[in-house]
Amino acid sequence: MTLANWFLLLLLGTIWGGSFLFAKVAVAEIPPLVLVFLRVLIAGLALHFVLRLRGISFPLSPTLLVSFLVMGLLNNAVPFSLLFWGQTEISAGLASILNATTPIFTFVIAAVLLQQETVQFHRAAGVVLGIAGVAIMLLPNLTGAGHDPLWAQLACLGAALSYGLAAAYARRFKDLPPVISATGQLTGSSLIMLPIAVLSSGSWTMTSVSFEVWANVLALGLVATAAAYLIYFRLLADAGATNASLVTLIVPATAILFGVIILGESLTGFQIGGLGLLLLGLLVLDGRIILRRLGLT
Repeated sequence: MTLANWFLLLLLGTIWGGSFLFAKVAVAEIPPLVLVFLRVLIAGLALHFVLRLRGISFPLSPTLLVSFLVMGLLNNAVPFSLLFWGQTEISAGLASILNATTPIFTFVIAAVLLQQETVQFHRAAGVVLGIAGVAIMLLPNLTGAGHDPLWAQLACLGAALSYGLAAAYARRFKDLPPVISATGQLTGSSLIMLPIAVLSSGSWTMTSVSFEVWANVLALGLVATAAAYLIYFRLLADAGATNASLVTLIVPATAILFGVIILGESLTGFQIGGLGLLLLGLLVLDGRIILRRLGLT
């Protein structure tokens, strides 16, 4: 990891942390499913523009287009919808914490269900710690003492599960330039979300949305999606997937910080304790610190 890569990692973590803030502000005036459509449409159009600037042709193979639709469903349409739906009731910080379980779902799907990875002790321990952290966060609601709706928290966990499925499905795009994969899935998710957004818009009209919210929508599409994908792929190429995955530890911290400073949000003791255990689980799942301590790397 060079200094430039650390900068990209922190920048990406800040942008994706900010996406929870943008979404929290936007869902106050825009229906969640309409907001999903606007996010993927804006980002998809931006990446198509990038392809044209780079002189890259977008592939039109029927088989590949179907794969883009599936990837758009798993990596954009479903998780964005669940996160925005959940954020109508819970804070940006809590949504980001629950979304940080993505690496746990990814490992369980890849190693246990699909047997694409080897199950190692430290990885299994990381999963257990992460699940324990989530259980602590959900405990007040399970006992009737919490104030954050359980369904909203489960929706955010559902988004993390969908991201995990997308990570397993994405292996089929390994020989494709990442910018085409990103453009393809955003195009696919735009097509999926168009009829859903129309049917779910109800009496909502674009003229009822304030300038502040439109600014957050643009930030969500252009910065937190299109630009973030380009930064992520640059980081993947320069630093590798393992180092790029460290962004998972940064996103909740920045989202919570933005939520506290800008939106006046706060976390309960259970949520703080659960976050600590979840982050510990992610570090153990990653394994590099443990392996270095044992002198194995």
